[in-house]
Amino acid sequence: MNIAIDVMGGDYAPEAVVDGILLAISNLAPEETILAVGPADTINTLLADRGYTGSQIRVINAEQVIEMGEHPTRALSQKPNSSIGVGFALLKEGKADIFASAGNTGAMMVGSLFSVKTIEGIQRPAIAGFIPQTDGTHSVMLDIGANADCKPEMLEQWAVLGSVYAAATRGIERPRVGLLNIGEEEQKGSILTQATYALLKANDKLNFVGNLEGKDVFRGKADVIVTDGFTGNIVLKMGESIYNIMKEQGMVNEFVDRTNYENYGGSPIIGINGNVIIAHGASSPTAIMNMIKLCQNIVKSEVANKIKAAFENN
Repeated sequence: MNIAIDVMGGDYAPEAVVDGILLAISNLAPEETILAVGPADTINTLLADRGYTGSQIRVINAEQVIEMGEHPTRALSQKPNSSIGVGFALLKEGKADIFASAGNTGAMMVGSLFSVKTIEGIQRPAIAGFIPQTDGTHSVMLDIGANADCKPEMLEQWAVLGSVYAAATRGIERPRVGLLNIGEEEQKGSILTQATYALLKANDKLNFVGNLEGKDVFRGKADVIVTDGFTGNIVLKMGESIYNIMKEQGMVNEFVDRTNYENYGGSPIIGINGNVIIAHGASSPTAIMNMIKLCQNIVKSEVANKIKAAFENN
């Protein structure tokens, strides 16, 4: 397994990314390798300063960096030798099994669409987030920000994507799918959610359990939570803020601790012909370490191939 990591991605790069890679090394199998993508001199100096002399980190030179505020499409075209650009080249050429970055989210999304591309039949890929549940598990919520304006057919596809993902990575035989809405009744909600409800209810490939209200999001009522990217992003970031507020006030709670983004490492882009992870811009070494664990899990689960097979059989 070759895991490509953008060393220059994130608010605290490159130091935090290199430190996170070093934390993850002990969890790698002998045949697993980290491809550290970025300026070779910088990465080699950081590794030497930290006393690393192993062989499971391969440095892949990329002299350019796409900054957080840059226009995604323009930056990718103007900076082909950027760490994000080179990372996607490795993925497209099959030299990496997965590519992960805490850098420019837009560039990661655009890079996915232009390099490995969307699986045939899928209207729009989604970004999946992980929502902790009071029963100790977590649910997959999608979309969490890639698509603010959506059609019902897109949400129906994401329900299928999320179901395949939950089954492949968590071993759930019939993942429960819930639609985020403002009421439990079938007729509640916006034009979008009402139309989506009808599609999910009629889809016999889904284990649809109905609408979920905001009070149900953390209550273990669904394994997959479907919503538009606008709403999903707000819910996810609101959950993250609870952890930060309690931490600022000196309070500790086991459930709230699991809303900390560091525990999950990142969010997979689901619906593309490959494995791509987008991590939080403020990722610490711990978050990077967990991002690499997530990479291992996704590659081992072969979820991208299983999603492709699911849509080919439609």
